[in-house]
Order: sequence, then structure tokens, then C-alpha cells
Amino acid sequence: IPEMMDMILELASKDLAYETEDGSWYFATASKEGYGEQLVQLNRDEMETTERGESEMKRNVQDFALWKAFKEGADREDATWELAGKIKKGRPGWHLECSAMARKYLGDTIDIHGGGVDLKFPHHENEIAQSEGATGKTFCNCWLHNGFVNINDEKMSKSLGNFLTLRGACPQSKDIRAYRFLVMSSQYGKQLSFTPQAMGAAKNSLKRIDKVMHQIETALKDQTVPADASSSIVESDVPKALANFEAALLDDLSMPRASASLFSLIKVAEKEFKRTSKTSDAELDLRGLESIENAIRQMDQIFGIFYEVPLSKDEEEAAAKNSESEADTVVPDEVMELVMQRAEAKEAKDWELADSLRSRIAELGFAVKDVKGGE
Repeated sequence: IPEMMDMILELASKDLAYETEDGSWYFATASKEGYGEQLVQLNRDEMETTERGESEMKRNVQDFALWKAFKEGADREDATWELAGKIKKGRPGWHLECSAMARKYLGDTIDIHGGGVDLKFPHHENEIAQSEGATGKTFCNCWLHNGFVNINDEKMSKSLGNFLTLRGACPQSKDIRAYRFLVMSSQYGKQLSFTPQAMGAAKNSLKRIDKVMHQIETALKDQTVPADASSSIVESDVPKALANFEAALLDDLSMPRASASLFSLIKVAEKEFKRTSKTSDAELDLRGLESIENAIRQMDQIFGIFYEVPLSKDEEEAAAKNSESEADTVVPDEVMELVMQRAEAKEAKDWELADSLRSRIAELGFAVKDVKGGE
């Protein structure tokens, strides 16, 4: 609070803030050159007030509150402050606290500021005006504004009755990885459309990636990869994909382009396996496939899609309860067969199949838990 009061007085000393008759303080937008022009192109002539009963006290309709004077019966006594002889009893405005806290803990200029696209104006533009008005320095070097999640082409909200939690949207283990890939392959600043079709496409993409990675690992198993073998994949395809991947990340985190770079390698690997399947004497480009695997693993440091989804709390509790109540239960052959299939799927790093088999085992009333070093 003291820092907020100091900022108000600092702005006032530069003719960027003024006090009204009731003791409130407002930012003088007309005195701030470039107000509302960094994140949006504000048309001041079309602005209207949203502050009921206060517009007559403001110099301009665009001016926003820095400090709200105390109102008997409306404000809490224990949530008001004053600075004797300088700032009357009241509370800070919404925008001021962000500028004051950022300055106190991060300095006059911060590197990255995030938020939803709906905060560009008025909140973030007002932060910029306050901070740069007080310090005379750039407030933020890089702004990141995320889009909303849409459910079947409608913005997700409780009022529309289409609000989903992650657990509700992704009831099965395979859904979790698919949702992650859907999000990670989307542009953060655009609306994310959550539909059955989008989730289906994400699942198919993961299935294709997992298949190729399994094929590569199988092909390389127990093989000595010649380090000096000629490979157009190593010399051209992989460097090009990695360069495009890095360029995509540097271009405002363009994850759709980054995803395309990953799939360019998937296509090269598929083409290589297809080439050798046509003739019996054709040899795989093991050096090239190894390079593809390494590159995809490198890309996965960003995507984070190669992992097995852990049990949910409900699944763990169900497993524990089942273990306590049925300690002497004989595990049916059908369940043991599924357990063996899951172990093979994990060995092959086919995570989607492993998750699906675990779900099937759970449907039969059993739970499987992986223990390090266990069998």
C-alpha cells in the first residue's frame, strides 16, 4: 500500500494524476502521450464511462481510478488506508496495485508479462501508462496474451453450462496425453477449440508418433550404427527440421509450426521404412533413423508427450481399497494376460496402448501399479 501511495504522488508531481473533491485520485490519460496504443489501437472518441456516479468528477471519460475515496456503508473500515495530509482515506484502484508490486519486486522494467487477451485493455494498457508515467522507462519488454478455451466453438464458461475440468474432459489416461498434445501444438494466442474431433485428431497424431518411435527403437535394438555411413537424413532432413523447429519457437512460440517440424521427421522415417519394405535386400538407414529419434527426443523437451500418465487419486484409492478388501483374491488369467500385454507395450514405449490396457484392467476390478525394480 505505501508503494501505491508513493506512485500516486509521483504521478501527480508529473501532472499525470489528480485528486477529485471526494478524495479519489485519477490518472490523467490526456497528459500521457501514446496512452492505449501499445497493445491496442484505442479510439478515445468512442470511449464511454463505466464508473457510475463518478464521471462528473473526472476530467476525461478515459481517466481511470488510482485511488477510490472511502464510502460509508459501501467500503470496509479494515480495508482502507490514508496518508496524512496527502492521500485521504480510501483504497487503491485495480490497476495501480499491479504496477506498484511489479516495480517493488521486479524493478522498473520487467522481461515478460502474461495474461488473457481480454486484459489487454483496459488493465494492461493502464499498467503501462502508470508504470512508464512514473519511471519514464519501458514497463515490459515482452507481452504474452493467451486465447480462451472454446467448447464446441463456444467460449467455455459456467454461465453457458459448458465448463469442464481437466478430469471431466479427459476421463481416460490416453485422453490426458492427447489433450496435452492438442494444447502444445496450438498457438497460445489463439482460441483453443476443444471438440471431439480435435481430441480425436490429437489421439491419432500421438498414435502415429508412438508407432514410428517404436519402429525406430526396434530397428536399432542390438544394432551397431555405423558412424561414418552416408545418410541424407543426417545431412539434410534432420538439420532442416531442427532449424525450422527452433525458428518456430523464436517466432512468438509458433507451436503449430513446431509441430509441423516434428511431423516432417515422422514422414521421413515412415518413408524410410516403406522403402525397405518393398525389397528384401534393401537396408535401413540406421544412422538416419537414430538421428531422427534423437531429434524427436530433443523436440520432446518442449512438447513433453513421451510419458505414461500416472494413476489419478481416485484410481489409487480404489486400488488401495480393493487391495485391502480382496487381499486373497485370485487374479484371473484374463487379467494376467492383460498385465503381460501392458508390460510388452511399455517395453515398446507404446504408451497409449499401455494406458488403454491399464484402463481395461481397472474395468475388471483390478489395479496395476509400477514399482521401481519390481516385476
